[in-house]
Amino acid sequence: MLIPHLRPAGLLLLSLLAPAYAKGPLTSYADMAALLHRVERPGFITVTEEGRSHQGRSIFLVHLRRGAKKAQCRVLFYAQQHGDEVAGKEAQLQWIQELAQHPEALPEDVDLYLMPMLNPDGAEAHTRLNGVGEDLNRDHILLEQPETQALHRVARRVQPHLATDSHEFERAPGGYLEKGWVFWPLITLDAANHPLIPETVKSAALERVEGARTVLANAGIPFNRYAVGGPPPDAELRPSTPEVDDGRNSLGTLGAVSFIIESSVRHEIPDPQVDLPQRVRAYRALYDHLLGDVSWRRRVVGLAEEARRAPLPPFIATNVFWANLGGKVSEVPVRELATGRTLKVPTANAMTDLVVKQSVPTPRAYLIEARSAERFRPVLEAQGLRYEVLGAPRRLKAEPCRLLRYEAPFDELYHRHPSRQIVARDAARELEAPVGSLLVPLDQPLARRAIQVLEPCMLFGLYSYAPFRALAQADGTLPVLRVVEE
Repeated sequence: MLIPHLRPAGLLLLSLLAPAYAKGPLTSYADMAALLHRVERPGFITVTEEGRSHQGRSIFLVHLRRGAKKAQCRVLFYAQQHGDEVAGKEAQLQWIQELAQHPEALPEDVDLYLMPMLNPDGAEAHTRLNGVGEDLNRDHILLEQPETQALHRVARRVQPHLATDSHEFERAPGGYLEKGWVFWPLITLDAANHPLIPETVKSAALERVEGARTVLANAGIPFNRYAVGGPPPDAELRPSTPEVDDGRNSLGTLGAVSFIIESSVRHEIPDPQVDLPQRVRAYRALYDHLLGDVSWRRRVVGLAEEARRAPLPPFIATNVFWANLGGKVSEVPVRELATGRTLKVPTANAMTDLVVKQSVPTPRAYLIEARSAERFRPVLEAQGLRYEVLGAPRRLKAEPCRLLRYEAPFDELYHRHPSRQIVARDAARELEAPVGSLLVPLDQPLARRAIQVLEPCMLFGLYSYAPFRALAQADGTLPVLRVVEE
């Protein structure tokens, strides 16, 4: 569906004739819609509506391509999953306008897809959450929200080789301010890291993260690999979560070389957007770095296509956490508020080694009991997973699983998210699956995604959500069985 013809509303943040970003009001949804209508160019820039938000706003996809059959590297950059995180969206809109003026600036081998405002309701309300109070970047397992459903439909259709999620983080959290510090980097970058993503893809992406240090240093932009945690030297710092329920790891599982960018915002000052031009400039520098040159893009295409053909691993890592193997000492830069100086604080609490604590053998399929089939079907369909509805009873050998307990608090020891499911895997047994059961095979293109969504033994999974925990029987038996023989 093409973008509806909308009358321009409000003052556009950027003129089509202005190549540089100037400080001004944030681009509203209406301003963006008007801008996208203006920049459409037949055969070069196409704007489509890929879904509607809860409050009825369009979720737009901007497709830019000038090389026709030469455009072999498919790139998907998306922004503003969180409505109050604006710099990625503004950077993408600036980029679109510049390319509308100078099409030759887009490499002929690039097939570029941009989703500048994934959460238009949150953007209009300037809140993190969407129009019904949900965090979109924690909806990539269930895909209950129309905004995340739209992103995944696009991703499955486009099959991007390169993908990037765009966010912002608090530059001056409480623990830092108490020491008179703020985070040093203006912008950060990290790669997808879920254990199911092939190592070739993850290692190449981390090379690109490290390569950004030199690029942004040369541009005078403070940059570090993304890290969360408290201030050094005592608090733990770690990279992005290795769990699947976000855009970065979800699209990485679909085969893309996938990244997350986070620029920093100082929400404690009167005007948090006072340095928005600098953040947008930093975003543009990282977008250009990730797009890279033709040799990098050819490598990305090869890695992504190879990942989509790769066989499943024999084991699935179900419990992982960040650690510091050997107690390495790192220097963490921070900025001192009183003087503006950069301090380098030594710490052994920077956790950059991903440790696998538990794994289970990879099954051949998953069986969803008939009693729970209707609760699971919307999830399977939103994820694009292939499944069979059993029309007759079928003999299978499968492993039942039991939910031992649910842990709601944050894990202080291993610094892991709340909502952990502790599951026991029982011995395989012969059974007869009744009519109406759902069989989800793992000989399908989205097998890795099926594992991430359905594997009962994952520390974080479906049973972190109350409606799915309620499907457990009185003894904890879960409705998804691991099929080992058909």
